[in-house]
Amino acid sequence: MKRPLVNVRSVLVTGCSSGIGAATAAHLRDRGWRVIATARSADDLAALEADGFETVGLDLADDASVSRCAELTLERCADGLGGLVNNAGYAQPGAVEDIDRDRLRRQLEVNVVGLQDLTNRLIPTMREQGWGRIVNVSSVYGRVVAPLVGAYCASKYALEALSDAMRMELWSSGVGVSLIEPGAIVTDFRKNAAAVAEDSLGNPDSVFGSTYERKVLRKKHKVATPDFFTRTPEEVAAKIRHALESTRPRRRYGVTPAAGLVAVLRRIAPDALLDALLRRSIS
Repeated sequence: MKRPLVNVRSVLVTGCSSGIGAATAAHLRDRGWRVIATARSADDLAALEADGFETVGLDLADDASVSRCAELTLERCADGLGGLVNNAGYAQPGAVEDIDRDRLRRQLEVNVVGLQDLTNRLIPTMREQGWGRIVNVSSVYGRVVAPLVGAYCASKYALEALSDAMRMELWSSGVGVSLIEPGAIVTDFRKNAAAVAEDSLGNPDSVFGSTYERKVLRKKHKVATPDFFTRTPEEVAAKIRHALESTRPRRRYGVTPAAGLVAVLRRIAPDALLDALLRRSIS
């Protein structure tokens, strides 16, 4: 196998409007990387440009947007593309039985299909270079499933599988593939998920109606703060930088204590025990 070295420090980072993406873009730029940052809305792109970033619009649910993002990125990085950080995505909360076909399709379209389409458009350039890094931001929910986030967990399980397959398929190419598996991070992610829930979980006959109110919708007004279990986006960004720069990047990077605990439990705990622990969240 060729050792996957990065010869040109240019990187495309998706989902940079806030949270992990914004922290990663700033962290990498501060360390000498040329960062091309994506966002979906014109306002977010303008804010990134005002902060000095090169930007490209990207809507992962739109084929034409994905194609144009890849094309513009490769045009700008004519001397080589060192890395791709796939961070953009969202969570569709709700019991599986309450998520309709269109919402399930969109969850997978954004978090899996669009992400992989963008990656596939950039892989040939990395193969031709003989170097590069692909860093996919997954979740602890890519290793273990919790109730009321089944669609999101499905998207992250799929991302983990695709990443593992790519890592083996790219083994001799000089292109490294790593997964980042954060737990609870101080971002607006949960608040945004609550907003999605408020918009989409309006079935008055759902048996989970009161549970949504207690467990999901209240997070719209909850402010996350760092503690032993909850870490900052900058800590995730540091893991991403290691995956991009190390001569021996890890296959998986856990970020929070919960991520490490989940990895251990997934290996040693029977499913019945995990079910009992996780279903307590809706009791």
